[in-house]
Amino acid sequence: METSVVRQRVRDVLTQAKRPADERRANRKAQMDAATREYESFLVRVVVSLFKQVAQALRAENGPKFDVFTPGSSVRLMSERGNDDYIEIVLDTKGTAPKVLGRCSHTRGGDVTQTELVLNVTSDIGALTEDDLLGYVLSELENFL
Repeated sequence: METSVVRQRVRDVLTQAKRPADERRANRKAQMDAATREYESFLVRVVVSLFKQVAQALRAENGPKFDVFTPGSSVRLMSERGNDDYIEIVLDTKGTAPKVLGRCSHTRGGDVTQTELVLNVTSDIGALTEDDLLGYVLSELENFL
């Protein structure tokens, strides 16, 4: 990498760090508010519908039975076998950038395995597609088959 690029990026970080705390908080709050609105739209437009389609397809193919729940600002595809068997999509605003998380919990015997995966590569939640989401859900469903 060129030295000029490194120096410019270091300057940018130093400039950001010198901004007043109030300004940084206001910018972060605005970013999180925008992400929350975008995520809510993504839930309604994509996630709920896709989770319902997956649950219906599993039933039609005599696969494991799943129901769709929408607790709070998340969507959960829960197995009828138990409350600890689910795939869910949630928004995490606790870090430096908002993240759409895919969470999976699966029980086998007395062991519970839980995984979490960040689904949005950038802070643009709208860039997530149905194909991205379906790929994640199908890969996690393999644990339940």
